[in-house]
Amino acid sequence: MENEKKSGLQETLETGRAAAHMVRGAMKAGKAVSGAAKGAAAAGPYGAVAGALWENRRLVGKVIIAVIALLLIPVVFVVSLPAVIFGGLADAFSSTAFSDAPILNNNAAIMENVAEITAAIDGIMSGGLEDTMEQIEADFASSGADEMEVITSYAGSPLYNANQFIGMYCAYKSGDYAGISIPDMERTLRAGQSHLYSYTLAEESRTRTETDPATGKEVSVTEDWRVYTIAYNGEAYFSEQVFRLDGEQMALANSYAQNLSLFLGDGMMQGITQWDGKSIPSLGDVRFTDGVTEVVYYNQLDERYAGKPYGTDYVGSHGCGPTAMAIVVSSLTDRTVDPAAMAEWSYLNGYWCKDSGSYHALIPAAARSWGLNVYGCTAAEPQRILDALAEGKLVVAIMSQGHFTKSGHFIVLRGVQDGKILVADPASYNRSGQMWDLSVILREASRGAAAGGPFWIIG
Repeated sequence: MENEKKSGLQETLETGRAAAHMVRGAMKAGKAVSGAAKGAAAAGPYGAVAGALWENRRLVGKVIIAVIALLLIPVVFVVSLPAVIFGGLADAFSSTAFSDAPILNNNAAIMENVAEITAAIDGIMSGGLEDTMEQIEADFASSGADEMEVITSYAGSPLYNANQFIGMYCAYKSGDYAGISIPDMERTLRAGQSHLYSYTLAEESRTRTETDPATGKEVSVTEDWRVYTIAYNGEAYFSEQVFRLDGEQMALANSYAQNLSLFLGDGMMQGITQWDGKSIPSLGDVRFTDGVTEVVYYNQLDERYAGKPYGTDYVGSHGCGPTAMAIVVSSLTDRTVDPAAMAEWSYLNGYWCKDSGSYHALIPAAARSWGLNVYGCTAAEPQRILDALAEGKLVVAIMSQGHFTKSGHFIVLRGVQDGKILVADPASYNRSGQMWDLSVILREASRGAAAGGPFWIIG
């Protein structure tokens, strides 16, 4: 009996130590808990409790630390994420209509809320485009011009970072956590949708040739054209014009967005661990010709690109996503886009995830922006992957821990040879020269991919 008691106590302590290690590791990383310090600063009583207990952890005995760590897990979890994904902070600890478990412990309920939020943002983005088009049509109607042209790359699939909108909303409501809800977020965003897009105008005279019906001769006709170019103003502009976030709130919003991205499996710490700033000598012009499609290869560690900025990170440390898309775009279009240029595009368009790499949405967004067809694909559809590669298409994959990475990493599948998969690994020229079993790639692909992944068929 004494041994059983001892074993039970030992098991409890081991569980507590494991929990404490998990919380401590999360806080040290600063990602999975919003750097709970950042979350706690504006998260009301939950944040205050979490912050105070953690700051004084060294004053508490080992057993008490274990108990506190176990109790803190749900508190830190809620504080670290934007409360709207739980339906509101108060609802995080309430049960759902489908289960007696609190929403905090109900992954299906959380995913349902996230889907509802994303659908609402989709509608608002489309509404913003419609508003802008109405403004353009009204301007043209009153101009007296002969014709108009509208240039936009957003009509088919508006580009935006949903996590950033969610983070900004919750930071905006930091003084009124009780008021957080999905309907309130939708109302707030919809009220500001006129700030989502803007347009610029250019007036041109264009000459065309037509046949004069009276004489049958060709004559030149000059027309006045108004050319409208629609631009997405970006989440930062929206935060300034609608939410009017101060510096502290903006930092909190960024933390929320990063944490939500990680929680949803979107931006899985795509960093080269312990990258010390070193690069490899320039590889020069490298092309792989052993697949159906000739592939232009880039390496994020190449001295030409490694030290280039990716937001406040570097291409060498966190730029596998932009490098993968530089490979794809340069191989499948008549445009040459190197990793540094793609990293800048990703940053400017909101797909850089600070300290974590890229939001998975970078892949379909960049493909569409360069006029390429892109389709999401799961690990349960291996034949689709093989067929796509056999047709000369490229497949971007987000990998989890395994042969290619210790965390998260984008690679490009570039062909099939003798039943093996050819890859273009943005971080390794050696791995790019090997052939891989499809089973390895399917097994190690991310199980928590967002934006249609873990595979994207492009071409």
